[in-house]
Amino acid sequence: MSDPEGAAGPGDPPARDLAEAGRLLFARECLFFAGATSVEILPPITRPEIAFAGRSNVGKSSLVNAMTGRKTLARVSHTPGRTQQLNFFDLGGHLNIVDMPGYGYAAVSKTKIAEWGVLIESYLRGRTSLQRVYLLVDARHGFKEVDHAQMTAFDRAAASYQVVLTKGDAVKAADRAARVAETEAALAKHPAAYPQVILTSSETGAGIPEMRESVARLLAERGALALKL
Repeated sequence: MSDPEGAAGPGDPPARDLAEAGRLLFARECLFFAGATSVEILPPITRPEIAFAGRSNVGKSSLVNAMTGRKTLARVSHTPGRTQQLNFFDLGGHLNIVDMPGYGYAAVSKTKIAEWGVLIESYLRGRTSLQRVYLLVDARHGFKEVDHAQMTAFDRAAASYQVVLTKGDAVKAADRAARVAETEAALAKHPAAYPQVILTSSETGAGIPEMRESVARLLAERGALALKL
């Protein structure tokens, strides 16, 4: 489903320019360059960052791979809880992409969950380069309690975030608009949430151009991206 933010306002670049800028941005080389298990070893701030968060096995790695047009950039696993640190990727020297540890995986020890919580909260509060968190939610199931808890944490940290529905191909076509609408309605209670939702499928490519355009728009609004890359 297309993101309503694609409609250009009076002073905004045309949506087609943003779509092309997003395509060009994510066509650039993307390389892993750092992993952090504590705030003390976070890489220095050098460029704008976006982060991807979500429940374990929600499809974070698959979405990052789809957006960058690569199959193995971010490790995809059918075993929940495999991402156990903040993984940083450099997208063509323009943007850092951060893959965050999945939450809600019961087999992880309470100690490890607490450590991840401290790491993520510290990252959200102290990382001035962080432009937005894309919070991934399985379109088949909608919000779970752990998602609401994570959104409350984002609200407390005043970290801007946008919900992305994954695995949209597994939802009947007739039900997709309603799923997006009910998700957007739930966001009204969360002050740090961006109001529009993007429905995606890493399998079919649905929503991937809209995701790239969303990032391009975000960076252009902050003066961090020239439309002609």
